[in-house]
Amino acid sequence: GFSKQMVEILSKHKVAFSSFDVFSDEEVRQGLKSFSKWPTYPQLYVAGELLGGLDIVKLDKICPKVQKCEDGGGELLKSLINKAPVMLFMKGSKQMAKCGFSKQIIEIMNNTGVDYETFDILEDEEVRQGLKSFSNWPTYPQLYVKGELVGGLDIVKELKESGELLPVLKGEN
Repeated sequence: GFSKQMVEILSKHKVAFSSFDVFSDEEVRQGLKSFSKWPTYPQLYVAGELLGGLDIVKLDKICPKVQKCEDGGGELLKSLINKAPVMLFMKGSKQMAKCGFSKQIIEIMNNTGVDYETFDILEDEEVRQGLKSFSNWPTYPQLYVKGELVGGLDIVKELKESGELLPVLKGEN
């Protein structure tokens, strides 16, 4: 009954999922309980992380997260990337960088005089992981102009040194 309810909730939210019948393998059935420290079934995992059982999923707060993960977060990430003409995804904010790379890129950006927005990837793990896949760029900071990835700190430094940064930030390149 509980598994059936779980399937109904996931289907209702149009979440693509696969399943494993724990009755088909007693070793997996018992081992997963220990591994997850969750004593009952069903157990819902997204991107390798246990979200919980039916009681947790029934809260319906989990289902939007499942959908974001399921579609790779494409729509959410596109809207964040396009939130401003120049978007910087970094650790921290314009006001307070939380790592050396972010601090360096903020100093460069502030010296251009170009207006930009930031997104603190430390505040949202789904965005932090999802953007790496979406952009096919494994590190932060990540700079976007008009929805297109420019690159990280090294690229921004190269553009600054070659005199191309300002035209790129203004969307002229």
